Amino acid sequence: MCNCLIWMFILLCSSIADENSIRDADIFPSSPEIERGSTLKLFCVLGKRYTPHRNASHIIWKLNHELIAQENYSIVNETVSSVTIHNFTYSKAHVKCFTKYLGKEQLLVHTEVKSGFPPDTPGNISCIYYFNAELTCTWTSGRETNLTTNYTLYRKVMTEERMTLPNTGNSCQSKTESCSFYYPDVSYSSSFCFQVKAENVLGEASSDCVPIPMEKIEKFEPPEILSVKKITGIKQLLTVTWKMPEKIIPSQDLICQVQYRNLYSNSSEIVTVPLSSAEKTGSCNLTGLWDSTEYLVAIRCMSVVSIFWSEWSRGKTASTEEKAPSEKVDLWRVIESSHPAGSRSVHLMWKLLNSFPPSGRILGYKIQYFPENNAALKMTNVSTDKKIVLLLNEEAYIVSVTAYNSAGNSPEAILRIPSTDEKTSQIIETVRTFTTNEEMVVKWIASKPEVTEYVLEWYEELETDPFGRSWQYVSNSTNWKTNKKNFKPFICYNISVYPLYGNKVAAPCSIQTYVQEKKPSEGPVADTGIPGKNEVTIKWKEISREKRNGFISSYTIFYKPEDGKELSETVNSDVLQYRLKSLQANTQYTVHIMANNGAGGTIGEPKTFKTLKFNKEDVIFIALPIGLSMLFLLGLWITCILKKHAFKKVFWPDIPNPAESIAVEWPLDASMNNSFLKGVTSEAKTIDFEDISVLEHCFPEESQEGSVIMNCENHVSESTDTNTKGMVNGDKKILYNEKNEVAKSFSPSMPYIITDQDIRSQMHSDLIPAKEIQPIEMLEDAICGSQQPSIKNENYNEEVLKLEDFSEKALFNPYLKNSVKTREFLISENLSEHSKNEPKSQSTILPPFQKSVAGQSYVTLDMFGLATAH
Repeated sequence: MCNCLIWMFILLCSSIADENSIRDADIFPSSPEIERGSTLKLFCVLGKRYTPHRNASHIIWKLNHELIAQENYSIVNETVSSVTIHNFTYSKAHVKCFTKYLGKEQLLVHTEVKSGFPPDTPGNISCIYYFNAELTCTWTSGRETNLTTNYTLYRKVMTEERMTLPNTGNSCQSKTESCSFYYPDVSYSSSFCFQVKAENVLGEASSDCVPIPMEKIEKFEPPEILSVKKITGIKQLLTVTWKMPEKIIPSQDLICQVQYRNLYSNSSEIVTVPLSSAEKTGSCNLTGLWDSTEYLVAIRCMSVVSIFWSEWSRGKTASTEEKAPSEKVDLWRVIESSHPAGSRSVHLMWKLLNSFPPSGRILGYKIQYFPENNAALKMTNVSTDKKIVLLLNEEAYIVSVTAYNSAGNSPEAILRIPSTDEKTSQIIETVRTFTTNEEMVVKWIASKPEVTEYVLEWYEELETDPFGRSWQYVSNSTNWKTNKKNFKPFICYNISVYPLYGNKVAAPCSIQTYVQEKKPSEGPVADTGIPGKNEVTIKWKEISREKRNGFISSYTIFYKPEDGKELSETVNSDVLQYRLKSLQANTQYTVHIMANNGAGGTIGEPKTFKTLKFNKEDVIFIALPIGLSMLFLLGLWITCILKKHAFKKVFWPDIPNPAESIAVEWPLDASMNNSFLKGVTSEAKTIDFEDISVLEHCFPEESQEGSVIMNCENHVSESTDTNTKGMVNGDKKILYNEKNEVAKSFSPSMPYIITDQDIRSQMHSDLIPAKEIQPIEMLEDAICGSQQPSIKNENYNEEVLKLEDFSEKALFNPYLKNSVKTREFLISENLSEHSKNEPKSQSTILPPFQKSVAGQSYVTLDMFGLATAH
């Protein structure tokens, strides 16, 4: 029967779809809700658009994205296909209908399917009644149905026998677990019961009708506090008054609670105050309170038969009667350096002690100070702040601070300011700090056990405001503890301990500390300077204080050659430069520095540098020989420039041409010349120019002078031995007159000396004989190059030279080894200036009696040597 109805419903829907031709396909039922775990059956109907090309056999089904098996399909007719899904357990799922034609899938229609459970019986019904305003009931629904569930709240009137009268109540609808009746539907009755019915597509469930008396569920608005005030002259007391709300069930007694607490505490106290139904206001005195303390007060009330208190009223504050502050302030100072004028700034600061009960509201502070030795000069200042700056001179001062309020003044807090030249002893020997998990601990050692009071002062290292310091008095102890939260992490603090004895403050002992450290915020930046060949000096600056985050314990220098292994060196925290040694020459390095503290290290930016190929010593070793060589060459060049004529005479002497000599004429007749030459040549066999000039060839090389000259001497001696005998004929005199005439008698041994000067001068004057004949040794020295002065004729009228008798055999003088490079004539001093200034030329050994161009003959020293060698 059910299947027939379904078929009829499907055919009806199909005919409607065909008639309207509005939709291409449809699915039935749409958005179904079923019980979880049951079987679901859906139908898909094709529209005219898809017929006759497609029919129900082309329809496929999917559950979410999964294809449903073909055995679950059923073809109703050409346009209708159905699918059956067994044990549907999804809380929510989509079923989709597709057509598959020529291998392509096309979505026709889809629907959302929900599964759930039928509702449970509602329970725990409770209601709150606001008189003549609202009645609200709540309940619990049991398990979650996962389906849309509607709730109906029934309010029913009950008889005295607790029987529910039919059709004597009203109801309200809700989709949640709460429902309310509002005025004017709200009426006061003591005989109501409440029932809740829950229903969804799977079923319904109803609770029992629960009787609830209206007076028991009454809850009214909170009362309103009218005043909270103190009574003048009565301390530690406050009076509270309040007003009850208007909408209250009549003829019901009330109870009120007054809650109060001081603003320095989190705990509260409650006072209960009963009221009759006729009272519209209430009052209460709060006693045993603290003096000069502000309190917060709140009130709530309820009916004596109700189970619900009203909400707390809005709180109101008031302060108890004040009294004079009972504790002196906690006073401290910071003394700055003296000014040039002799004055100094003293920063006074103080704080109130945390005493309970407190002293009330402080109106201000009175500061008095005077020189220690003159109390009559007392001065007074008034301040509402807890700090002041006093400008004092170099004397010692006594300072006092008093707090005051409306009831009076506190005791004086007295502090002595020492004079500028006052020296205090060092009582604190050492101070150390350490931290635990929750606390910061400071300990110190004092050298005087009788000192029992100390002041501990601390402030941030970068704090420059004297009023930014904190302090604490410590009595009868040499350690101090406080919560770590009172200090900032990663910040350096200066901590000082001041001993107090009498009214004096001794010298402090200070230390720096961190409560918590972390790695430095940045690393040092390296500066390499100018590197050497195998070393470099690395420099860096200290990290700024705000970025250290702890005490720097050391620095680590990391350096790495290009394509090499990284090396490192660690130095102490006070070292800001370090010399790296044993580096590779002409190599690029990368260096960076890490700053280390107790929490770790941070590396700075890298720096690159390249070592030199040569160091200073290498450059000096290379440059010094080159420089010395250049200096030597330069000196040699300068010497050659300055002494070029001397070098030229030594290495390239000028050899004069005898044919061009104009030194002297020898007017000898041809027979004499011929006989003389014949005698010479007869004994010497052959004496030519080459034989005579042998000595000249020995002159240029001084190192060979001795051996060459000896050879020359031997050669000349052997060649001329015979001729010399014939030439020496006794004492002869050759007289010269102004006309350059010469006597006919000539002796080969006559000591005439021809000089290079006179030859080079090309003399035009007479050659005069020497006044005295030099000894043979002097002549030989002159021949061998001794620089003897010319023998001058002092008497201009005497023109005859006396010759010594060389009758003995003349041997070759060994002085001839000092060979000469110049020959000198003995020139008369009366030679004309013209003759003396004639150009000079070096002499050349000529053959004996060689005629000059002018026709005058002269005797050379070589000839003289031939004559004397015999």
